[in-house]
Amino acid sequence: MTGDADDGRLARLARALGPAIPAIPPREALRASVGVALALGLLAAFVLPPHIDLAHGFYLVGPLAASAVLLFAMPNSPLAQPWSVLVGNVASALAAVAVLHLVPGPVLGLALAVGAAILAMMGLRALHPPGAAVAMTAALNPDATRELGYHFALAPVGLGTAALVLLAFLYARLTGRVYPMRQPHGPNRFGTRDRPAPQRLGLGAEELEAILRANRQQANLGPEDLSRLIAAAEQQAASHRLGAIRCADLMARDLVTVTPDTPVAEVAQIFRQHRFTSVPVTEGARMVGLIFQIHLIGAPPGAEAADVMEREVPRVAPDTSAGALLPILGEGRMDAIPVVEDDRLVGIVTRTDLVAALATRLGSRD
Repeated sequence: MTGDADDGRLARLARALGPAIPAIPPREALRASVGVALALGLLAAFVLPPHIDLAHGFYLVGPLAASAVLLFAMPNSPLAQPWSVLVGNVASALAAVAVLHLVPGPVLGLALAVGAAILAMMGLRALHPPGAAVAMTAALNPDATRELGYHFALAPVGLGTAALVLLAFLYARLTGRVYPMRQPHGPNRFGTRDRPAPQRLGLGAEELEAILRANRQQANLGPEDLSRLIAAAEQQAASHRLGAIRCADLMARDLVTVTPDTPVAEVAQIFRQHRFTSVPVTEGARMVGLIFQIHLIGAPPGAEAADVMEREVPRVAPDTSAGALLPILGEGRMDAIPVVEDDRLVGIVTRTDLVAALATRLGSRD
């Protein structure tokens, strides 16, 4: 019995000392590493040289490299948002300069400079761990820091950090990421302030912030991160309720389709007659596009289906789990998903079909 208990403790210890984050996809790791390398290269070549006193070892690429890791590898983190990065580094530099003007001793000066930097960052809600490295860099060069005075916080610290944030913003846009992270209740894709449908029945920003504070996670997650995680978990739980239901079980099979050369006026007549929200476009049995009602608005006279159809639409196979449709149909842009087998259109699953399946499954559990 004792041996089993020891084995259990060893297993728990091994888990505690092992990796704490999930495996990072190689593509994301490459994206982050290339971004950091490019940003620091540009910083070292064009931004920092006029403001670096190499004779005193005043080279700030060390602390800024730590900032770059957060900006490019963890752009969602609250520690990597512009306020945290810029204010955190500048406030740390100011705190270090103030301490070094008051404390003569190098050891005491270093300890107090870093402590004051952390106090300033937390007080300003701008916690950014590399700010402590900025303060230590200043404390390790006390004579140069006193000579530069508070200007040190503006250049090289402020200037270098601002350039790094700008580069992170541009790189995120170029590589399909979002930086800075938008906060809850920001404008949605429709230009209104409603939250996305999957999150609308969830918790408000104040409640999310309270949860983070209660669990001491406010430095690790932002309210938007928590909101997205909760919504994703709820969607996953809803997909479990659908059990083994497949798209083939839900899809409509008797389809009304049009060809690419069908006149838009004829497509409009199909919408009116059948009250569809979408019409597939096929060549023979091959799926080539999908037309939604909104595509007909503003269509020029004489336009054909090929002129207005959407070609790049999500597609699923007949044996795809119905739960996989929740994030696609719940997001709002799509209200019908083509079901394709060997490039042939075999059915359509609509948002109404999915809601009916959920209602039936939930009703059967009552």
